[in-house]
Amino acid sequence: QVQLVESGGGLVQAGGSLRLSCAASGRTFSSYAMGWFRQAPGKEREFVAAISWASTMTNYADSVKGRVTISRDNAKNTVYLQMTNLKPEDTAVYYCAATANGFGVPTTTPRYDYWGQGTQVTVSS
Repeated sequence: QVQLVESGGGLVQAGGSLRLSCAASGRTFSSYAMGWFRQAPGKEREFVAAISWASTMTNYADSVKGRVTISRDNAKNTVYLQMTNLKPEDTAVYYCAATANGFGVPTTTPRYDYWGQGTQVTVSS
């Protein structure tokens, strides 16, 4: 069992930056691949970024590529999402997710086994 807790969301102006963190419980964190998703009001949850267990593979949605960096610190059981040049369309609840298939970087929600409760990111224009 893995429990995930996101933090770091907030209100930021367009062009600004935020770093989201996701703290995981459980001794098996380092074997899990991790992902970030987001969900805006009235829209489906969508993939943002993913990272394999050893950080050897990453994957990004086209909409955030070049503006977002996913990273992890297995010693701290934490995964990060650094977001720069934020746009109003980035406004959403951001969710952290974990999958026991640590070697992949999946982009779809059914591939993930555990989810956090989400953190709100609001970008004002």
